[in-house]
Amino acid sequence: MLQEICQAGELVLRRQARELTPEEIISAPVKELIASMFETMRAAPGVGLAAPQIGIPMQIAVIEDPQEFIDKLPAEHAAARLRTGVAPHVVINPRITIEDPEMVEFFEGCLSLSGFTAIVPRALAVRVDCLNERAEPTVIHARGWYARILQHEIDDLHGTLYIDRMLSRSFMGRENFERLWKDVPVAEFRKLVGDV
Repeated sequence: MLQEICQAGELVLRRQARELTPEEIISAPVKELIASMFETMRAAPGVGLAAPQIGIPMQIAVIEDPQEFIDKLPAEHAAARLRTGVAPHVVINPRITIEDPEMVEFFEGCLSLSGFTAIVPRALAVRVDCLNERAEPTVIHARGWYARILQHEIDDLHGTLYIDRMLSRSFMGRENFERLWKDVPVAEFRKLVGDV
């Protein structure tokens, strides 16, 4: 069932979500919630959705970066972002560790800040220790765009939105980004706009 996506200003997006017990994870209501989250994320469309974004303060995120999304990008954009397809999966009670502290900067958006984007520095590679939808321990090693998605969604579980990490002078409406900047490399954008 499609859920309404909470927008910035709603308190649930700024609070720490609670962890789930293994018993909760395998329960029918949580299974239904996860199915609903995938449906809502895909309809938006997006590549990740955290439970607080639909008003549920639990540490659950769903992630999927379909190859068809990547195929619509210019090849050089996908290569620069180290973006490859990511199969649908669930991340519950995640703990994130930076594996490669090199910071990379790209424009990022969020379903809870509909219509906006900004440059956000993120670590190049991360490790995530979490539980899956069967309450099984899972370790994820991610690099590039997948690492960015994980960092973004895990932030969402802890009350942090990308605007808390963005380069503030890069913040803009999505329409202007698509019209003016989508094909401009971040380094060039920074030179043109000045100190972001």
